[in-house]
Amino acid sequence: MTPASTLLSALRDARDGSSPPRRGVLLTGPIGPDGDSLGACLALQRVLRGFGVDADVAGTPSYRYAWLPGADRMVPDERISPSYRSVVILDGDRHRLPRPVQAAFEAAEVRGIVDHHLSTRPDGYTHPWLDPAAESTCGMLLSACDEWNVDLDAELATLLYTGLVFDTGGFRYSNTTPDSHRAAAALLALGVDHVSVCARMFAERRAEGVLATGEVLAAARWLHGGTLCVSRVSSELQHRLGLVDGDLEGVVDALVHTIGTHVAALLVERGDGSVRVSLRSRGAVDVAAVAGSVAATGGGHRKAAGATVRGTLDEVEERVANAVATHGGSVERAT
Repeated sequence: MTPASTLLSALRDARDGSSPPRRGVLLTGPIGPDGDSLGACLALQRVLRGFGVDADVAGTPSYRYAWLPGADRMVPDERISPSYRSVVILDGDRHRLPRPVQAAFEAAEVRGIVDHHLSTRPDGYTHPWLDPAAESTCGMLLSACDEWNVDLDAELATLLYTGLVFDTGGFRYSNTTPDSHRAAAALLALGVDHVSVCARMFAERRAEGVLATGEVLAAARWLHGGTLCVSRVSSELQHRLGLVDGDLEGVVDALVHTIGTHVAALLVERGDGSVRVSLRSRGAVDVAAVAGSVAATGGGHRKAAGATVRGTLDEVEERVANAVATHGGSVERAT
């Protein structure tokens, strides 16, 4: 059996001899899930319900994803209890879970993962399904739907298309393949509103987010001879503008697409004494390696990665700059 079918079989096996009986399946992404993670969670929930399996999706979607089919029925992280028989992480890993979800994952009998990040390892899971060659986790699920004999409708297609479009950057990133376009065409034929999906994910922004974007871009600085672009989002800025989840999504991409820039880093100060680092690369520098070197739980793709690092903005910026210098030898020689 393939990893996809092995996982589905484990999730469909609802027998539970515990007392009291445990709940069914919990699907989750990492802290701050993106379009691929949320699309995959909600898509797998629909697939499982088609097989008669009760499944919850953990989290509270930002305004950028509140329109996704099924997002209104997601269970906030703080309401998650360690009572699920099965927990599956989609487009993330066990090191980046909210605390209540982490407890549920550790207590589960079936601990699955569906992910395409090269930095993700199979240890710690009973049912790992990893495919670093896939452009997205939603793309993995779409391929599995044929294997599982699942018929797609417009809503399921919309969820899968959301992840496919998000992780290919609207088919602008190098992970886009001929198969990506063929998958997109098949999903569009089922009634996906491409214009609406892309506008909501990539273009629409609250007024507060527009103002924040302006301040972030104005504060950008270039290091390492102009090859590294860094900008910050302080707690003061977040409080002053009243930022919420989703307001800063995509801003780091604007930084990296500056002529002469090879790597961009957006540093977002958090209230717990840590800094969230979002990294983007034109390709010469492996930012997944950079993320992994600044935090044990950091990782992602070669061109898009992130980490949460303890320290002040100054301290974290220095660590990131040093890590980029270490992993960016080809860039330094080119400049």
